[in-house]
Amino acid sequence: MANRFVLNETSYHGKGAINEIATEINARGFKKVFVCSDPDLVKLNIAKKVTDILDAASIEYTVFSDIKPNPTIENVQSGVAAFKEYGGDVIVAIGGGSSMDTAKAIGIIIENPEFADVKSLEGVAPTKNKCTPIIAVPTTAGTAAEVTINYVITDAELNRKMVCVDVHDIPVVAVVDPDMMASMPKGLTAATGMDALTHAIEGYITKGAWEMSDMFHLKAIEIIAKSLRGAVEGTDEGREGMALGQYIAGMGFSNVGLGIVHSMAHPLGAVYDTPHGVANAIILPTVMEYNAPATGEKYRAIATAMGVEGVSDMTLDEARAAAINAVKKLSADVGIPADLKEIVKAEDIDFLSQSAFDDACRPGNPRDTSVEEIKELYLKLM
Repeated sequence: MANRFVLNETSYHGKGAINEIATEINARGFKKVFVCSDPDLVKLNIAKKVTDILDAASIEYTVFSDIKPNPTIENVQSGVAAFKEYGGDVIVAIGGGSSMDTAKAIGIIIENPEFADVKSLEGVAPTKNKCTPIIAVPTTAGTAAEVTINYVITDAELNRKMVCVDVHDIPVVAVVDPDMMASMPKGLTAATGMDALTHAIEGYITKGAWEMSDMFHLKAIEIIAKSLRGAVEGTDEGREGMALGQYIAGMGFSNVGLGIVHSMAHPLGAVYDTPHGVANAIILPTVMEYNAPATGEKYRAIATAMGVEGVSDMTLDEARAAAINAVKKLSADVGIPADLKEIVKAEDIDFLSQSAFDDACRPGNPRDTSVEEIKELYLKLM
């Protein structure tokens, strides 16, 4: 079987990288820019860092910001209508996963109008055309949506998140500038950082993992483990490390899939609007314990990448425990809650469990599971 790998055409990294946005727009002959960003980033003048560059280069643009933290079908359809009215030829997506996921869905529908209902994009949709070109500018260090072929849209009517996977949606240019992430509060830095760690660990142990993806995921785990505490404290070194680490994790998991940490986190976002990174961080250690028997020696490598000493002298069970404990320690150090007691309502457990089992990430989990076993994991987390 052939292993496919899909990455951006171009990516820029480091402080000041956003200055290359105008260069790329002009070089590619784009004339009208549809800026897609969330209302908070517009209000806080973070999006303005990019629009100032467009202004200085006399590039025409409009700003669309009708986007929720867990973007909905309605947000996407509103964006499609706004794009058509404006008549743009490129999308500049500024923000976290919400802005970039919305931009991806808008761009796909503009070029594949038969999917205008949005719901038909769930899973691996048979789109024929590449989406409207996207230049993605992340403001959080976690989702790596700027380098992935995935996006997630909430069906508010059914209280569920739709995971969409499409090679046609990947941004043509990623601009990963740590200065764009400098205004993140500690809580958001911690949550998005643990999301990135979850991507790296789940991508490393997923059924689809292979040598090339393993290379990215292990390096991402190493960088994130060294950088996240500093990023939460606001150090330049920590933020720069997280900007790179989360991107490297995205290079891997986008191409091999994830597992039931994400499957269980997605319905929490749909039902309770729980921040995705927080949900992943709480669930990750418990699911790691559950998956351990199906991971061979991989937890030994995770423990080493997390900075645990003496791993080579440990038994396999000790190495697995060391990896899980290192994840728990990092999560606690950056202020992530230890359980779901304050989030999940007991009466919702059956719905959450079925939703997680039906989620597109579940088949990639290294250990085959069931609705009942997922239910037991939720209960254990309460």
